[in-house]
Amino acid sequence: MAGGALLWPGMAPVDLVIFDCDGVLVDSEVLSADVMIAELGALGIVIDRAYVRQHFLGRSFPTVARMIRETHATPLPDHFEALYRRSLLQRFETELQPTQGIEAILADLRPRKCVATSSSRERVNRSLSISGLARFFGGDVFTASQVRNGKPAPDLFLFAADSMASTPDRTLVIEDSLPGIAAARAAGMRVLAYAGGKHCAGSPPATFDGAQVFDNWRGFPALLRAMSDGESL
Repeated sequence: MAGGALLWPGMAPVDLVIFDCDGVLVDSEVLSADVMIAELGALGIVIDRAYVRQHFLGRSFPTVARMIRETHATPLPDHFEALYRRSLLQRFETELQPTQGIEAILADLRPRKCVATSSSRERVNRSLSISGLARFFGGDVFTASQVRNGKPAPDLFLFAADSMASTPDRTLVIEDSLPGIAAARAAGMRVLAYAGGKHCAGSPPATFDGAQVFDNWRGFPALLRAMSDGESL
């Protein structure tokens, strides 16, 4: 799959790659959607995977909870977040997998790398541990809880780049959601849309608001070279 155009001639080489976690590093979004659908169904709120993708993908839990309360006029129990997170982590323990081919990319990537995610600290740490990807990032993992505004605001990506001693013009973001793409653009960073997760199956390039789209990590090195003035993995 491909969409958009590579319009980066003459730009600074990429020296930092920021990876979103869910749907980019780990194939978790279908699991997350199914758990959310089940937990909300128990409260009488009926939604489906398409609804989750359109309204919740890439957003922090507090934002999702606010949207549910406002849209469905249904208060969520105080323990709802804890129940959702516990149920989700239980699914992760037996079903979570890294996206296909990502380990080889992370092992050979020359620019520095980090994770910036809307997920909670507990969830991202467990996701990286279960998937075997934690070893590639060490402590270079940043969450929306560390900034005032989550995606689509640029705060998280700017915070991550600053923490990694990089600048927006030398940073590339890999995202799978419209809020994430908007956040990267607002931060003045280049962005690629990864569409290889199960939740993106059948999604047309227009789904990603004109961002360059790829759905197989084997194609990533060529995209990186194209925007790094000949630098290779």
